[in-house]
Amino acid sequence: MHSLIQSLAAFVQAHAVWAAPIAFAIAFFKALAFVSLVVPGMTILVTIGALIGAAHIAFLPVWLAVSLGAALGDWASYAIGYRLKDRARHVWPLTRRPDLLPRAELFFARWGVMSVVLCRFFSPMRATIPLLCGIFEMPFWPFQIANWLSALLWAGVMLAPGTVLAGWFR
Repeated sequence: MHSLIQSLAAFVQAHAVWAAPIAFAIAFFKALAFVSLVVPGMTILVTIGALIGAAHIAFLPVWLAVSLGAALGDWASYAIGYRLKDRARHVWPLTRRPDLLPRAELFFARWGVMSVVLCRFFSPMRATIPLLCGIFEMPFWPFQIANWLSALLWAGVMLAPGTVLAGWFR
């Protein structure tokens, strides 16, 4: 996995024009329920953030690409959950964790739409919450507002530290 990250970082450094599309794809797949478990997105996004500062890559297009990828990935997970609804209980991996849905329902009852914002910053829950929002039929517009605003904030938090640190060491 380490060599994949190094190869991708070297590619982005050599071909800066690909930084935004690659960042979009990583954020999108990192936001998809269950796919996110096999995508090493956090490390890659922080590395791309460092390359922004070190290789003079424009921050704004990459930030927007990460935001767009994360928000669209969550939207897709929400749509899957909304379509599955009660049938989700019979789909892997929820069949292995039957306690997950009742616990998630209690979480939603307590936090509501803020659950989308809060869970954006916790890796195991980031991709699961939009799926659960769809399953529990969270209203579309409150979900989307929380989704898009938190995606913009999360993308900045992922990219900024590397960008700032790399800029200091230049």
